[in-house]
Amino acid sequence: MLNKIFSKKISPVLGLDIGTRYVKAVLLTGSGTDVQVAAVACEAINGDAFADRDIKDFDAVSNAIRKVRNALKVKCKSAAVAVSGASIITKVVYMDPEQSDHELESQIEIEADSLIPYPLDEVYLDFEELGPSQSHTAKVEVLLSAGHKDMIDNRVTLLRELELEPIVIDVEGYALGSALIEYGPSSDEQPVCCINLGASQLLVTAVQGNRVIYSKEHNFGFDNLIRDISLVFAMEWQDAEQQMAEGLLQESWKEQQWPVFMANLQQQLSRALQMYVASTNKVQPKHILISGGGALLPEMAAELEKELSIEVALFDPFANMKMKPEIKQRLGSLAPQLAIAAGLASRSFSPWHI
Repeated sequence: MLNKIFSKKISPVLGLDIGTRYVKAVLLTGSGTDVQVAAVACEAINGDAFADRDIKDFDAVSNAIRKVRNALKVKCKSAAVAVSGASIITKVVYMDPEQSDHELESQIEIEADSLIPYPLDEVYLDFEELGPSQSHTAKVEVLLSAGHKDMIDNRVTLLRELELEPIVIDVEGYALGSALIEYGPSSDEQPVCCINLGASQLLVTAVQGNRVIYSKEHNFGFDNLIRDISLVFAMEWQDAEQQMAEGLLQESWKEQQWPVFMANLQQQLSRALQMYVASTNKVQPKHILISGGGALLPEMAAELEKELSIEVALFDPFANMKMKPEIKQRLGSLAPQLAIAAGLASRSFSPWHI
């Protein structure tokens, strides 16, 4: 994970998930089993503000973040954000045990030079020791993360201009993993697998015990469906998505665009799960959770369950948390869409290092 500053003080951190279509935010307070939802918000980003997960329209993203801050009505300025895409690389490497951070850092740079397809002076590097390796005798597993400086610096600059301080830069797959570990159904025996269906990206993350054992991004999202609908009905994508959510679209989309999208989604998911099985040597999941904006599409869980012959459930990271009635009302059915933001907000409860 790409983390910036070490702090032992536990204070609220705003989980800010900057997606390609929406900015989502979650603020959590408390600790342990007494976590409370202090604030949530979700605002659309106007237009096509991203290219390959990198920001190209800073004004559009900045305006969405301002709207989120206004909706939150909190003073917290510390933020945790996440990045993803082809310029973000994570890799588990194997090192000798009992090395200091300084010694590990020297070894990591050597490893990174052979693993990362960019000059090292163009990337930020970070690492985290995960524990003893099950496959390499007398070695520990170390998670190496690298991100292109341009992508990260753009987000840092944007947030600081809005008087927010990004104290943690995470990777989206591991932020989703944090939400699963902290707030999902946990099991040391069987992995918990979650599919996050965003506007432009399908993210598969699996956790077992207190560790992320697999995370991979795929270029597919519910934008495929929304764009088809907006073209057929000659409307803006925001209007198409809103009308579909509110049940105001002409019913013909369910007979024409929906089956095509679901067939493509099933194909993408089947391939993604095959890659998960091949990479982890685990069995095919019998249960999966779904999150992200795509999880809110009508009857998505039921449709996937039928198509994949796998038990599918929506992931609600707030299911066991306390919240005021007004926040519960604002949250509504948005919980699965806020999974990554919830994972980022959970960094309030855990230390990080340089």
